[in-house]
Amino acid sequence: MKSSSQSLKKSISKPATKRATRSAYSKAELEEMFRRLSVQRPEPKGELEHVNPFTLVVAVALSAQATDAGVNKATRALFAIADTPEKMVALGEEKIQHYIKTIGLYRNKAKNVMLLSQRLIDDFGSEVPKTREELMTLPGVGRKTANVVMSMAFGIPTMAVDTHILRIGNRIKLAPGKTPDEIEEILMRIIPKQYLFHAHHWLILLGRYCCKARRPECENCVLADLCKSPEKTCDVPAPLVELPPQLIG
Repeated sequence: MKSSSQSLKKSISKPATKRATRSAYSKAELEEMFRRLSVQRPEPKGELEHVNPFTLVVAVALSAQATDAGVNKATRALFAIADTPEKMVALGEEKIQHYIKTIGLYRNKAKNVMLLSQRLIDDFGSEVPKTREELMTLPGVGRKTANVVMSMAFGIPTMAVDTHILRIGNRIKLAPGKTPDEIEEILMRIIPKQYLFHAHHWLILLGRYCCKARRPECENCVLADLCKSPEKTCDVPAPLVELPPQLIG
């Protein structure tokens, strides 16, 4: 009979290996899921209104803890008079506050917009940088904001994990993770390359309009029959997806 000390030594000498978090879907299932999403929305668009990379950075930074609709309502008048870093700095923090006062945390956000604009002038020649590392040096810009700007402004495939994608990744077991960074890593690894550029928009729109926080509308979901979520509200085959004219042979 082994002594307790021998058993303890054995357990210490052979630590348990941590299993990598994996998607619940096979490669074939992932291919079909994103194929359907691509047919449903061939050219998905972000819903934040902007006129250039600078106004996009500002809009995304303002959208933290706010809705896109609320940000658009506040920024239409702002961007009409301040669509460059120089114009934004000339406007001043108090006037920026006036334009965005309907947005949550508007005082702190107005300060960040000023600091962001000045940093672009001082360090980047008033041009929005294209790399994640440089974007994240801007005040008020985190990884999610940087990913959105890289994708929408410069056409670089990224995965901006917001509350919708965080929920979907775990709810349907597509990319189970505790943090946005974990989910981003999984999604960037498993999404078929040909669908990666539009994938973050497809998932955001799926979460916003179908796989909602309170009650997922499974009856309207194009992924219904593939979905492995324990929270499914009904067991139905996926609805037919109409092909756009250009894809009909």
